Amino acid sequence: MKLTKLAIAGALLTGCAFNSYADIDTAQIEQVIENSMARFDVPGMAVAIVENDKVILAKGFGVSNLDTGNKVNKDTLFGIASNTKAFTAAALAKLVDEEKISWDDKVIDHLPEFRLYDPYVTRELTIRDLLSHRSGLGLGQGDLMIWPDTDKSVEDILAGLKYLKPASSFRSQYAYNNLMFVTAGEVVARVSGMSWNDYIEKNILQPLHMDNSRAGFSRIPKSNKNWATGHIPMDGQLHPFFVNYLEDFRGAGAIASSVNDMSQWLRTQLAGGKMPNGEQLFSEKQQAQMWHPHITSLASKSAYEAYHQQFRGYGLGWSIEDFHGIKKLGHGGGILGMVSQVTLVPEKNLGIVILSNQQAFSALSAVTYEVLEDAFELEDKDWVEDLAKKHFEGKQKAYANAKPEAPADYQPQLPNISYTGTLHDNWYGDVVIEQLNEKLRIDFTHTKRLKGQLEHYTGNTFIVKWDEKLLEADAYITFDMSTENRVVEAKMRAVSTAVTDFSFDFRNLTLKAKK
Repeated sequence: MKLTKLAIAGALLTGCAFNSYADIDTAQIEQVIENSMARFDVPGMAVAIVENDKVILAKGFGVSNLDTGNKVNKDTLFGIASNTKAFTAAALAKLVDEEKISWDDKVIDHLPEFRLYDPYVTRELTIRDLLSHRSGLGLGQGDLMIWPDTDKSVEDILAGLKYLKPASSFRSQYAYNNLMFVTAGEVVARVSGMSWNDYIEKNILQPLHMDNSRAGFSRIPKSNKNWATGHIPMDGQLHPFFVNYLEDFRGAGAIASSVNDMSQWLRTQLAGGKMPNGEQLFSEKQQAQMWHPHITSLASKSAYEAYHQQFRGYGLGWSIEDFHGIKKLGHGGGILGMVSQVTLVPEKNLGIVILSNQQAFSALSAVTYEVLEDAFELEDKDWVEDLAKKHFEGKQKAYANAKPEAPADYQPQLPNISYTGTLHDNWYGDVVIEQLNEKLRIDFTHTKRLKGQLEHYTGNTFIVKWDEKLLEADAYITFDMSTENRVVEAKMRAVSTAVTDFSFDFRNLTLKAKK
């Protein structure tokens, strides 16, 4: 719907701020949601759209769990995963507004025990650096300390950071890293005097009346059964797969929320930090900091061709890019079996949040782009089919290449007993290799789900087959042997980086035989 010159003139004469209202056809969007769920085999999805401080859609679709058949509604809780990062940034923004911290405070001033591999980076790394993925650590580096569901405390995680060798020099490259946001959450705790979870709930969720949301799955009241279970596709079927919404990720990914609650978060973001009740959650000055690109990366040719992307970057808890010449902010979140997506277009006073219980990001993107198509008055396009074609072709290619090729020069293995013992990585801890019923078994001692069997590949290299196949994280393990045919150390890597989530960062382990 295009505004007339008369409407524009009226807005100017009355002194009203002019906001462009897009002709967003919510009935059509609902049909696209249904189509996307069917095409990508998504059991349940919830969507909220906010425009000009009005919630024009907040609705659930499908079921929260295939086993129970319970319906998704606007209050169904999902794990929002890495969309938590913006909440952690907002918590720190509040503390900046209160002059309790500065964005450029050194982390070590608030966490005296904080250490990274490089003493210079330890000394210089700021709160701003924690939130912008420019610490020098690599993609997902160290995530095995928190993924999937470990027994490590924040103290354990902080103690392990100093053993992670940087992947690049400080502030030189963007590399998505969860542990820096875990650290940021601990800064919130130390400065505020309460846990990150308590601070988020008392100072952000409660003032926003995000009444059903919680900063951790275990904090959801037992009486509330309206929460979604993730689903993982395998062998042509969907398998319900419970996880605790990344509770171990804390400030990096632990919040459980609904689209009804998240709509209040979107309204506040689009209003410069002013909550729907008229009070300020954080200042516009601090929002400008969070929405400013602190590090950039190259825009891809495909993104330019699709929506004329000129730049992309990361602020403080927000991804930032241009979409047809207009600034767009957002973030994705992923859990095993569950993904979410948040999009903000401040110039159009538009916000979109989509939560789902299957791990097909393209299903969410199709809905998002359909809304943006209306908002930007773009040429009509079948986003579901366009993205489905790319998605399924990509999956087919990834799974076709996921199986290891036969070794070119096969070598026999040593007796099983030669490989047994306890291995130790300085940041993860102990990994045990033992022989049971004439089979080699592996046990990541801090991670309940990482137990499996070693199948010989060639020589001193084996393939780890995890007991939980839905992890889709088969990995090579290669043993370095002594002259006495005993293990000195071992290295691991995923069999398929295209299929296995980057947070299974086996590649960063250096497992040495424990004496």
